[in-house]
Amino acid sequence: LLAGMAAAAALPMLPRRALALTQQQASSLIQQVMDDVQSIINSGVSEGQMIARFETLFSRYADVAIIARSALGPPARAASAGQLNSFTQAFQSYLARKYGRQFRRFAGATAQVTGAREERSLWEVSSTMTMRNEAPFEVRWHVSDRSGAVRFVNIIIDGVNVLAAERQEIGTMLERRGGDLDRMIQD
Repeated sequence: LLAGMAAAAALPMLPRRALALTQQQASSLIQQVMDDVQSIINSGVSEGQMIARFETLFSRYADVAIIARSALGPPARAASAGQLNSFTQAFQSYLARKYGRQFRRFAGATAQVTGAREERSLWEVSSTMTMRNEAPFEVRWHVSDRSGAVRFVNIIIDGVNVLAAERQEIGTMLERRGGDLDRMIQD
């Protein structure tokens, strides 16, 4: 009992686990993502080809499983492993189509990492997007390595939290289907 109490008392004095992920790794990932997005946008390929490339990019640089589970919210806890896997695949395609269709308007834009700061167990990387004839706007990226690879887990575009917006959208979709996750995945 005394040994346990001594160990518990010493616990706060131990150094906290430092983030394995560095500021440079997080910033480099986001610069690579932005460069790859610009390359796709400016490639001149069809919208269908752009969307397919965006989906590949999303699977390479985003922690899709974490994002999908978070977007699904509380129903993820009751879902089977098969349902979560199917939802993750459907969600990845859904996001690629939804946002890929909007990216054409970013042709000719420039994007630049402007800084990064540690925030709890991840890095928040700030960037600025400058489009032709429009005021620049900020895009903040949350980058984590908790799943074993350096990936982004959220984006905040000009103050709009994309993950929170998608969580609300997915919740509405699920509600419209009477809470039937399999039906939503199919749709």
